[in-house]
Amino acid sequence: MIASVKRYTLPAICALGLAACGASNSGLPELPPAKFSSSSESEPAQNYVIGPLDTLQVFVWRNPELSTSVTVRPDGRITTPLIDDLEVTGKTPAALAKEIEEKLSVYIAEPIVQVIVTGFQGPLSKQVRVVGEATRPSAIPYRNKLTLLDVMVNVGGLTEFASGDGARLIRVDPDTGTQTEYALRIESLLKDGDTSANVAIQPGDVIIIPESAF
Repeated sequence: MIASVKRYTLPAICALGLAACGASNSGLPELPPAKFSSSSESEPAQNYVIGPLDTLQVFVWRNPELSTSVTVRPDGRITTPLIDDLEVTGKTPAALAKEIEEKLSVYIAEPIVQVIVTGFQGPLSKQVRVVGEATRPSAIPYRNKLTLLDVMVNVGGLTEFASGDGARLIRVDPDTGTQTEYALRIESLLKDGDTSANVAIQPGDVIIIPESAF
């Protein structure tokens, strides 16, 4: 019988503390195995939403002096030629291009703008964060049908000190703010090829990989 789910009110992830990060996942429920999908099915289900620290290429047709590459500031704004402090987070590249066109139309006739995201971070609610004993602990943008295997490939797998089968996933219910913990078996997935350990990942998930006690 599966143990009851542990639930918590939403605190900051860092409040879990180092002791929690090293805790065993014994007794936690496991997620069902993910279905494998083709690469075409793994494409984003909807247009990408710009977030802080994304890098944007703003191209203004026939106006190279107005074209620029810019990183979204932590406050969610950018500054481009002729436009100061433009709020961009939460917008798609197409919507942002349209807004820039409207603002530039004050200065030039019928501007045509294209915005390309060249460095992806995205809003926190659309990221998957991996902390602890991953080769490259980091936050990666969520995409449709993302799995644990995909995430681990992105972060370079486990370190030699990792307790992969002691890892945990923390998932927040966006409606209630309630956190639920699940056990992960990353070592079984990566080293033993146990496909039942490959689970579906959701936007906002946090994966904690503790250090082995041995």
